[in-house]
Amino acid sequence: MATGKSEPPPQTNYPYNPLPSTPQQPPQYYVVLPFYSPTGYRRICRRYLSYATTLLLLAAALFFLWPSDPYLKVVNLSLDRFKINASPKISLDIVLGVRIKIRNPDVYSLNYKSLNVSVDYRGEQLGFVTSDGGKVKAFGTSYIDATLVLNGSEVISEAFHLIEDLLKGSIPFTTTSEIRGSLGILLFNLPISAKLSCEVVMNTHNSTIERQSCYPA
Repeated sequence: MATGKSEPPPQTNYPYNPLPSTPQQPPQYYVVLPFYSPTGYRRICRRYLSYATTLLLLAAALFFLWPSDPYLKVVNLSLDRFKINASPKISLDIVLGVRIKIRNPDVYSLNYKSLNVSVDYRGEQLGFVTSDGGKVKAFGTSYIDATLVLNGSEVISEAFHLIEDLLKGSIPFTTTSEIRGSLGILLFNLPISAKLSCEVVMNTHNSTIERQSCYPA
């Protein structure tokens, strides 16, 4: 009886890659930013701050130096005479005293040629007076007195309304004060003007001013 040994099965060769000792990491990328030193940053901030300050100063200078018209205000309006004439035609005798306050808000002196004060009744001019010229210094205030004298001023187109107002006991008038002049800016004279209108109601019973309301025209 013969004995035999079993042969091992044939071996098959497979490719083998050894495992890495450490796991592989994905590639890393870096972004390099420019370097700004604190000194350079402060220099840029100071530059922009200087530009902004310069612009603000220029804007303030233009606002301060830009010329503007003077301000007018009626500080006193007195009725010295008021009479209505019925014949031969309906006419009015009026003596009206006006005191005007002129305020110059500019840094330049104001030279005004004259002050013109007129009186209207329902859109019809009854008369006017012109005062002399003068000068108002920079940021200064001046007062002008004018007296308007109307003797026998006829009211033709508005005679019917005048009779109605006489029956009511009050007559509305409009006074307009206008000043014209110039501002002395260096070597130039800049023309300016200002106008003020006042609605005045006169009492026909006691020849006084009942009320007045003024506004820029």
